[in-house]
Amino acid sequence: MIGGIAALPLALAGGCGARADQGITIWAMGNEAASLPRLLADLNRPAGAPAVTVQPLPWSAAHEKLLTGFAGGSLPRIGQVGNSWIAELAAIGAIAPVPSAVHGLLTDQFPAVVETNRIGAAVWAIPWYVDTRLQFYRTDLFARAGHAAPPLEWDAWKRALHRVKALGGAGDFAVLLPVNEFEQLLTIALSAGARLLRDDGARGAFSEPEFLAALAFYKSLFDERLAPVASATQISNLWNEFARGTFAIFTSGPWTVGDLRARLPAEMQGRWGTAPNPGPRGIGSAAPGGSSLVVFRGSHAAAGDGDDPSWDLISRLLSPRAQLRFQQLTGDLPARRSVWTQAGLARDPVFASFATQLEHATAVPKVPEWERIVTEMQIVAERMVRGQFTVAQAGREIDRRADRLLEKRRWMLERGQAI
Repeated sequence: MIGGIAALPLALAGGCGARADQGITIWAMGNEAASLPRLLADLNRPAGAPAVTVQPLPWSAAHEKLLTGFAGGSLPRIGQVGNSWIAELAAIGAIAPVPSAVHGLLTDQFPAVVETNRIGAAVWAIPWYVDTRLQFYRTDLFARAGHAAPPLEWDAWKRALHRVKALGGAGDFAVLLPVNEFEQLLTIALSAGARLLRDDGARGAFSEPEFLAALAFYKSLFDERLAPVASATQISNLWNEFARGTFAIFTSGPWTVGDLRARLPAEMQGRWGTAPNPGPRGIGSAAPGGSSLVVFRGSHAAAGDGDDPSWDLISRLLSPRAQLRFQQLTGDLPARRSVWTQAGLARDPVFASFATQLEHATAVPKVPEWERIVTEMQIVAERMVRGQFTVAQAGREIDRRADRLLEKRRWMLERGQAI
């Protein structure tokens, strides 16, 4: 049993007689793990290829399972990992770099997603599916305010929000920015061109002009009562409040498309859409997300042989045909850009916005401490919104907290031990 879920063995053609130590085990999570056996069964693999076993992990326990598996020497050959975990796994030596022989898998992908997986001189993972966050908006409310879609430049975007708010409705706000979620502020900061960390990721850059401009813009949305000072837990039902017009915009990822299509009443289905994030001078940025496939060190593939069965299997899972089938099974957005057209996503306005946003995405700093840093960033930002800090004070406080978390990285960099 893995994480309370039974493993799903799948012997592929040509691998039925393989011994356990000749097989390939994949750890995967969520809907991807549930769909992977069907995808594997459809692959065209050579005779004699190793048998494959899929072991599902719940997302809630996957990160801990990977770390304990590394500590206990029990990691499988291949794993699905969240892109934000790659820096940590590379730093502790849990994963093998991608061999140059399979770098061709990266040429048909979104540059920011590939850059997320590049640390130092090496690429450490192959993107499997992608996501990012953008605007979900009420098309009818913006139309009444005189806009076919939210403007893509900050000042015009804010003026449009004031017009939407002036229309009235169930609430007194125009945009939802939960003060306990870091993603919205991170999106604004990336759109402003903030680099976030400096000195090779060893110190915070939250007092620099670009991030302070992002903080000031973020704060203004609350000060001008365009966004409520509320956490996500204070929104009883996102879908109902969106339908009521309590807010006309919220930020989320592609998983929300299915939720809106399933949860909103029929009369609301033609009244919402998606749009890229705004920026200071046009389309803004966002952090690229999704999951990637890695080969763990200690497996037969650790030497970096592109002909190894582990890398061969990953290459086949990233073929256009497999990516298309994967999208049909899971609804995930394909990592390969060419598959978007085959899957019909490029013709769907709701999903086409995600492709646009991914083309404008920006990789976040690739340090193991990053998730803790953005958590501290949001804690300080909420206190700023509530009046405890000025914008400049908030920038300095985030820097102070980030520098404390990065103390070990500075120590390692001084000794040439950090990647």
